[in-house]
Amino acid sequence: MASMFRDGLLKGKRILVTGGGTGLGKEMAEDYLRLGAEVYICGRRKQVLDDTAKELMDKHGGSVKTHSVDIRVAQAVDEMVEEIWAEGPLTGLVNNAAGNFISPTKDLSSRGFDAIAGIVFHGSFYVTHAIGTRWIRDKVPGSVISILTTWIWNGGPFTVPSAMSKAGVNIMTKSLAAEWGPYGIRLNAIAPGPFPTEGAWARLSPGQSTDGEGSREGIPMGRVGQMSELQNLATFLMADGCEYLTGQTIAIDGGGFSAGGGNFSRLSKLSDEEWDKMREMIRGANDKDKAKRSV
Repeated sequence: MASMFRDGLLKGKRILVTGGGTGLGKEMAEDYLRLGAEVYICGRRKQVLDDTAKELMDKHGGSVKTHSVDIRVAQAVDEMVEEIWAEGPLTGLVNNAAGNFISPTKDLSSRGFDAIAGIVFHGSFYVTHAIGTRWIRDKVPGSVISILTTWIWNGGPFTVPSAMSKAGVNIMTKSLAAEWGPYGIRLNAIAPGPFPTEGAWARLSPGQSTDGEGSREGIPMGRVGQMSELQNLATFLMADGCEYLTGQTIAIDGGGFSAGGGNFSRLSKLSDEEWDKMREMIRGANDKDKAKRSV
């Protein structure tokens, strides 16, 4: 599927994508760059960020700058944003950085909960606050997009830390849309259905192919999302021309939420032995990820 938008649509925009080195963040960053924006990506793995920046610039030209930061640390976030601002104010932010895994909540540790809440709940606020307060100070309008899930509306069994955290970011979106609207600052959110990426799929659908029958289960349109579809929506919300649109969370899930809630409630049928096997697969994915970081 092709882009809906003309070349150069985002020329003059300066956009930060958190978690922009991989997955959905990388896909959105690439489309912003292709359409003329100056792009910043941040995450914890500097080498991954630098590799992504080189790949995207080799492909599209333009500018992709990287910042290694742990967004769970408010001071580190503020220092990163101050460094970016020294080159000029941003015009857009995508709160994409996240972490998630499936687990019965009875087996969840406090460390496991904090690992997700620290990134999604605290981190999204820290970055939004650091950028938003500078927009207000400098009298610069801006646009924030947060990547959520449809579970914010009906709950997320077996993904409680993520569901709770993203529900909080949904309320942040609505609250700040009202509070910061007078400053010309818009906040919206996207709630994607299945858009398979290697990292997320290994933790949320261990052992399942990204294009197999299970990945399409419960989706009326009978397929997973294509990245160009997500990119088109993320571009629309960031581009000029929809300044009156704010405080909204838009589902893009092929009708999955409307048909059956779009969450992991089906996992209630699994036995303890099946959960043990899934945990082993998730650990394997995590070990593989750690090995990549050490290279």
